Amino acid sequence: MQPRDLSDHVAYEAGRGIEEVARELGRDPSEFIKLASNENPHGPSPAATVAIRETASNVSSYPKAAHADLTTAIASRWNVADEQVWLANGGDGAIDYLHRATLEPGDDILVPRPGFAYYGMSSRFHHGDVREYELSRADDFRQDADVVLEAYDGERVIWLTSPHNPTGSTMPLAEIERLADETDEETLIVVDEAYGEFADRESATALIEGWDDFDARDDVAVLRTFSKAYGLAGIRLGYAVVPDEWADAYTRVNTPFAASELACRAGLAAIEDEEHVVRTVETTRESRAYMQDTIDAHVWESEGNFVLVDVGDASAVATEMQERGVIVRDCSSFGLPGCIRITCGTEDETERAVDTLNDVLADIDAADDPDAEVADP
Repeated sequence: MQPRDLSDHVAYEAGRGIEEVARELGRDPSEFIKLASNENPHGPSPAATVAIRETASNVSSYPKAAHADLTTAIASRWNVADEQVWLANGGDGAIDYLHRATLEPGDDILVPRPGFAYYGMSSRFHHGDVREYELSRADDFRQDADVVLEAYDGERVIWLTSPHNPTGSTMPLAEIERLADETDEETLIVVDEAYGEFADRESATALIEGWDDFDARDDVAVLRTFSKAYGLAGIRLGYAVVPDEWADAYTRVNTPFAASELACRAGLAAIEDEEHVVRTVETTRESRAYMQDTIDAHVWESEGNFVLVDVGDASAVATEMQERGVIVRDCSSFGLPGCIRITCGTEDETERAVDTLNDVLADIDAADDPDAEVADP
């Protein structure tokens, strides 16, 4: 007995953690900082931490009330009906729910390259196929309707990532609306806004509800998460905001109790903790600007909580930075073997990452030029 043929499935490669790296190198975890997984440098919302502690004694009960309360809080945040909010076990759970609600066997989805591997993985889990549109490095990973339409061929779902991971580029709402206008009626446009809090742009939920001179649409959905700005990555809590016409599908595609009691109570506390989100966004913007100004290599403009850096040989640079105690993301798995991604950290973490990267780049240049001066590690 064997599982079904999974040969066309590509495994998701998560960023490496401090404990894992320290154990592998035989060193103390305190020597390292991790700026590889776009996590919140300030940790979870303090209010959420309190809620988790207070909820711990009640985890023997299913999260019926908490699930409903969080749904209502999110719906109020986006001015939609409760039924339009699909809670899930992380943003990836919401991806699965949307695919369950849309894909018939053999249907195609259209995803960005480079991009989040789980879009395609989820489609294949649900017996769908995957096609790609390219965000061109030569065009600084520009996102507009034409970039997608050049590859579009009637796919059932189109995935947009705005801000995009790992590049940080965004797509204007007017371009998303144009894309929806110029694709088939049965094509769903999903805008993944996992990093939306860090962007100086309005959410694509405006297209669902018809805000600010946009017409309300039944062919756009939005993905959001509590993992980034709220600092709850370990809780695994995300959601989709869907058109009103899609509302009834949730009860037919979701898992029983799609988010845990701890997750729902943490989310309820975090969504009210505006101070934590403001602090996180301010830290991100300062860190992005510092890296843009001081890294001795090309850094792309970003509206996420990370920057993409052109280093020539991502594997070599990431490995050497790791040896020096700074864990960053080698973007070879995204199809960008010349780039690393650095998460925005605290002031101290950001400065250490920049100093380490600049020293590594200088040492690589020195190795290529025997007359050059080598930086101290």
